[in-house]
Amino acid sequence: QVQLVESGGGLVQAGGSLRLSCASSERIFTTYTTYWYRQAPGKQREFVAVIASGGSANYADPVKGRFTISRDNAKKTVYLQMNSLKPDDTAVYFCNVPTPTRDYWGQGTQVTVSS
Repeated sequence: QVQLVESGGGLVQAGGSLRLSCASSERIFTTYTTYWYRQAPGKQREFVAVIASGGSANYADPVKGRFTISRDNAKKTVYLQMNSLKPDDTAVYFCNVPTPTRDYWGQGTQVTVSS
């Protein structure tokens, strides 16, 4: 059974950077598309970034130019590099890998950006 574990969250001042990691127990990132979502208090979960199995990436408009999604196949890890962070980026960040048989989610990692 695939397990996804996010890490790298924390408290950072506005303008700062964090790198989130999503580590998988199995080699699935090169087979399936991987998403990052986030959920702020009182808000719905929203799409942040995606990386396809072939490596192409796309981003939500609010994070374009500031966030970068990448992957290390050998480490079975997908990253989300977040620069120029804003208080509006405060949320729990989740990685997600939908497959034909199951939709895998990590437990989330908290990112808090202070003004």
